[in-house]
Amino acid sequence: MLKTIPVFIASLFIYSGIAAQTPDSTLKKSPVKTLTDAQYTALLKGDDIYNMPPVALLNHYPMPDVAMQFKKEAGLSPIQITKIEAIAKELKRKRIEMGGFIVINEKRLDDLFNKGTDEGSIIFYSNRSGLYYGELRDAILIACYNTWKLLSPAQIKKLETLQNHN
Repeated sequence: MLKTIPVFIASLFIYSGIAAQTPDSTLKKSPVKTLTDAQYTALLKGDDIYNMPPVALLNHYPMPDVAMQFKKEAGLSPIQITKIEAIAKELKRKRIEMGGFIVINEKRLDDLFNKGTDEGSIIFYSNRSGLYYGELRDAILIACYNTWKLLSPAQIKKLETLQNHN
């Protein structure tokens, strides 16, 4: 019995150390000075950190993931669910792809300024950065548009109501 007490106490210390981890301690460390650890991780995971869909949302074009979140409550048909799942999957793929390109481009800009650069390189990589952000925004807005096309006005209204309550 006395031999198991130290094992139990050691287990408690290990468990409390694991439980004490903050969410930020599990994030990937950003190798890019211009991106925080949270931004770096979010870009690589395909999370929206730039709040790009508001123009669509403000004009009643729902995000596909919101439609999927409330598919039962909004009364989506099996055909709608299948098509919106495909839209959401493609959007996630595109977010991850563009997030990776944004990270690589930011790293290149950081390297240029760290090692020395010229105006032409600055123009090239900053324009490229704008293209990646633009392509990401295009993908998000097109996903909203394609989701909207699949829904009835009543379903859109229901989704907005459900989203605003959560």
